[in-house]
Amino acid sequence: QVQLVESGGGLVQAGGSLRLSCAASGSIFRVDAMGWYRRAPGKQRELVAAITSDGSTNYADSVKGRFTISRDSAKRVYLQMNSLKPEDTAVYYCWLVNLGYDYWGQGTQVTVSS
Repeated sequence: QVQLVESGGGLVQAGGSLRLSCAASGSIFRVDAMGWYRRAPGKQRELVAAITSDGSTNYADSVKGRFTISRDSAKRVYLQMNSLKPEDTAVYYCWLVNLGYDYWGQGTQVTVSS
């Protein structure tokens, strides 16, 4: 079993920045990818950013140039969020793929005020 714990969410003014962190633990034998999903009120869950085992990154078009995903050797993944907009308001979920199986954390709330 894999556990993911997010931190770093909060309330921020438009144009500000936040950095989300996620720590993975448990029976992780191979990390195929890690990343961040988000779910905004009334909207479908969206993949915001992902990073693969070789370091390749992918971003949703809506966050390109503003968000940066990174990962360290301790199986931690980060999401640096700059130039935040009210439409970024959502619950952000850490995501990990281990041996082809998907896992999600409990989420952390990000609220961006106008």
